Amino acid sequence: MSYDALPHLNATLNATSGVLLCAGFYFIRRRQISAHRACMLAALAASVAFLISYLVYHAHHGTTRFAGQGAVRPLYFFILTTHTILAAVIVPLIVITLGRAWRGEFGRHLRLARWTLPLWLYVSVTGVVVYLMLYHFYAAP
Repeated sequence: MSYDALPHLNATLNATSGVLLCAGFYFIRRRQISAHRACMLAALAASVAFLISYLVYHAHHGTTRFAGQGAVRPLYFFILTTHTILAAVIVPLIVITLGRAWRGEFGRHLRLARWTLPLWLYVSVTGVVVYLMLYHFYAAP
């Protein structure tokens, strides 16, 4: 696989993670614990695969400049900045939330998951938005 294909793979992994997070939420609301667990672990796997692919891509390719101009430029950088900050914040939240579930501390797991899920979902969705803006809607000529 060419390094040029990795941004597309990364967006796919982010989108997959987002869909799995929504499915996991759906299942836990219906008390389908096994399906919830499977979705959340699959979302974690997709996110870890994304992180590895992202690091490999940027180690070999470097930075891709945003070519958009006008009002879309500050919007892009706002989305990118919030995405980047929350991507760093979400890692320990995911680890702690998963650890609490693993240890059977479901009350504590739920209290933290109420924060972890929307932040993780935001990071997954904005990852796809950044990709679309950078590589499709406002790609450099």
